[in-house]
Amino acid sequence: MKGSTVYASIQKRGLHLGLLPEMAAAVNGSIPITLDHDLHVLPQAGRRLTLAEFAEAIDDLAARLWAAGIRPDEHLVIHKSANADIWMLGAAASRIGAVPVMLSPALDAPTVAALLQRLERPSLLTDLPRLDAGLAKEALADLTRHVLITAGEREGTQSLAHLAHAPRVAPVVRPIDEAAVITHTSGTTGLPKLVVHTPRTQGIRLVPQWRLLTLLRRKDTVAIHIPFVHSRMVAAMSLALLKQLPILLMNESDPDSVAEQFLAHRPGFVEALPNSLMDWEDLAGDPRRPFASVKIFSSTFDAIHPRTMGRLLNASDRPGALFFQIYGQSEVGPAVGRAYFRNSAHKANGRCVGWAMPAGAAKVRVVSRNGKTPSPTNPGFIEVAWPGLAKTYHAEQDRYDTNRNGAWWRTGDVGYRTKLGCLHMLDREVDMIDGVRSSLEIEDVVLGRLAELSELVVVTGPDDRPVPVVCTTDDAPLDRARWRAAVTEFPQLADPVQLPQADLPRTATLKVQRIALTQQLHHHLPDPA
Repeated sequence: MKGSTVYASIQKRGLHLGLLPEMAAAVNGSIPITLDHDLHVLPQAGRRLTLAEFAEAIDDLAARLWAAGIRPDEHLVIHKSANADIWMLGAAASRIGAVPVMLSPALDAPTVAALLQRLERPSLLTDLPRLDAGLAKEALADLTRHVLITAGEREGTQSLAHLAHAPRVAPVVRPIDEAAVITHTSGTTGLPKLVVHTPRTQGIRLVPQWRLLTLLRRKDTVAIHIPFVHSRMVAAMSLALLKQLPILLMNESDPDSVAEQFLAHRPGFVEALPNSLMDWEDLAGDPRRPFASVKIFSSTFDAIHPRTMGRLLNASDRPGALFFQIYGQSEVGPAVGRAYFRNSAHKANGRCVGWAMPAGAAKVRVVSRNGKTPSPTNPGFIEVAWPGLAKTYHAEQDRYDTNRNGAWWRTGDVGYRTKLGCLHMLDREVDMIDGVRSSLEIEDVVLGRLAELSELVVVTGPDDRPVPVVCTTDDAPLDRARWRAAVTEFPQLADPVQLPQADLPRTATLKVQRIALTQQLHHHLPDPA
C-alpha cells in the first residue's frame, strides 16, 4: 500500500489519528523521525526513531492508557509541558477510541480548571511540572474523573511510567462524524473555546497541502515547529507521514538551537509559527547558511510580514524556493493560500493573504457590514464554507451557532477581495481602530523600513489614538529620527511606546494578545520611546 493509497482511504473514511502512524509504517517503517528533545513519557526512546518505532511507541502508550482505565468516548484532557509526546499521547488516546482534548501548556491553572469544568469531569493527563505550577491547587478531585501523570509519583494520581508492558489492545475506530480530537482557540478575547474536530473534518483539511507537498521532488526532511496541541499539528504530522517524508520535530525555538538542527538535518520544508520565523530572521545572515536547503517555508496562524519572508527566501540556495502562506483558523482549517517568491516577497502586499485553493478546498466570501460593497476603505466580514469546518464548540453550541450561517462560518476578520479574487485581510473586527484602515498594514510597512525592529503592534491607546508598541533587537533604544521618517504617511499614530519583547502578552501560538496589550497600556502607559 502506497502513501497515496492511504491518503485516498482517509478522504473516504476520515482521519483517525490513532491509526495513522501504523498505516504509514506499513508503507515504509524505516522513515526517520528526529527530535531536538527527549520524550518525557518515553525517555528511553532517544531522539531518533524509525517510523515503525514511532508507531510501536504509540501502541504502547495506548495500552498504558487502557490499563489506566481510559475507555472509548471518554474525554482525556492532555495538559503537560511542551513536548512531542503530547501529539503521541493524543494519537494513543485516539487509538483506543477516547477523545483527546489538547490544552496548551501555556494556559494558566485557573483557565485549565474552567475548561475541565466545561468538559464535565474528564480524565486528566498531566505531569509534575504542571501540577507544581498551580494546577495542583485547583480542585482536581471534583473537576476530573481521575488524574494521570506521565512519570514520577504524586498522591492522588496514576503514573504511566508504572504501566509499562501493559497488554496491547485492539484499536477502536470512532464514527466519522463524531468528535475525534478537541483543540482550543487562542483565547485572545477571553476564555478559550473548545473546538471539536471529527475524522471527516480532519481528513478534508489535508487536501490543500497534500498538493503543496508534491512540489518536493525528493524525500526532503520536513521540519515542524508549531505547538504540539494545535489542530494544525494534526495536519502537519499527518501530511508528512502520508508523504513518507523524514520528520524533524522541534521544541526549542532559540535561534542557535534552530541553526544547529537545520545544519544537521538540512530540511527541505519548514513549517513554523509566524513569530518563530520572525525570531529566526537574523539566521538569514549566518555564514553557515542554515536555511540553504529549504525549498518551501510554510506558515499559518497569523499574519506573516513581507520582510520576514524576503529574508528567509534569500537565505535559501534552492532554485524556485517559495514561501507558502495559509490563511485560516482552528474552526475552518486552511481557507486561502498564496505563494511568495525570492525576488518579490519583500515588497509584497502583506494584506493579500491569498486565493481560494484547488477543487475540494474551502470557499471564501466577504459580506458587507453596512449594506455597502466591501472595499479597501469599507472592509466586510470574511466567511468560509466547506465540509472541513469544525463540528461545534464543546458545550457552547449557541456560541458556535452565532458564527454559523448555514454553510458559512464568520471568521471574525474583516477585509475585501480584489477583482482578481485575492482575499485581503485587514484586521480582526475586535481590533479595528477608528481612523486606521489596517493596523496590520501599518505594521507590515514600518517593519519593512526599520530592520532594527523585532516586533511592532499597533493598538488603541488610552485616548483612543492608535499607539505603536515597538520592540527592538537587543532592546536597543529606538532611533526617533528614523522612526519619524518611517511613519510619515501615518500621521494618526501616537508616539511609539517601547517595551521589551518578553513583556508582550501572547497566546499559545505566540500571537500578541492585542486586547490585553491595550489594557496594559491603559493601566500603565510606559514612557514614549
